[in-house]
Amino acid sequence: MQTRIDHLVIGARTLAEGVNYVKDLLGVDIPYGGVHPKMGTHNHLMQLGDDAFLEIIAVNHNSEPPDRPRWFGLDDGFIRQRIEQQPSLLTWVVNTQSIEELMRQSTFSLGKAELVSRGNLNWYFGLPDDGRLLAGGMLPYAIEWQTDEHPSANMADLGCRLSGLEIYHSYPQWLQSALSSIGASDLVKIHALPKNAVPYMTALINTPDGIKELSSFPSFKKIS
Repeated sequence: MQTRIDHLVIGARTLAEGVNYVKDLLGVDIPYGGVHPKMGTHNHLMQLGDDAFLEIIAVNHNSEPPDRPRWFGLDDGFIRQRIEQQPSLLTWVVNTQSIEELMRQSTFSLGKAELVSRGNLNWYFGLPDDGRLLAGGMLPYAIEWQTDEHPSANMADLGCRLSGLEIYHSYPQWLQSALSSIGASDLVKIHALPKNAVPYMTALINTPDGIKELSSFPSFKKIS
């Protein structure tokens, strides 16, 4: 069973704010994706190469509120305050051919595998009952697509590619062990932080305007 990086998730107060944020910083205008009726959210999407993509997600105030906390911590007070200040990289998602098997071998809770849809697209997603980010977003959610080809093949290709994902954490050995249990430790580079430091992650994005760094702290910067 192979585990791969599926997508990165940017949370925003509104989709317009998220799209403008990425457009200003990456120089690309990410098109609309669709709605998630089950979760009360909607998104914009673009390819990041190698069966991966970038998602901008926000609460859909025009839809019926879900009877559960929304995913990606979007109903959490701290997360809401964070994205009210500025859109932010919240977390990452890995894909697998068997989400149930991945959950059995995981040493941490991935939530419950539930069927989610957007238009004609269906997938199983590990959903915690409280909608929380896993380890503050440093551990990934899990997804199993119900498609023959990866959905990113049908997303806009704006010339951006994911070059690498790095996580900074006070307990790097614990993080390494947790990721190893789902076959994901080789997907990221882990750096040690001092005890009690706030963990964060960065993604290197190769854009038409050079390589930029996307961080869970509010920072995109061109580095070459």
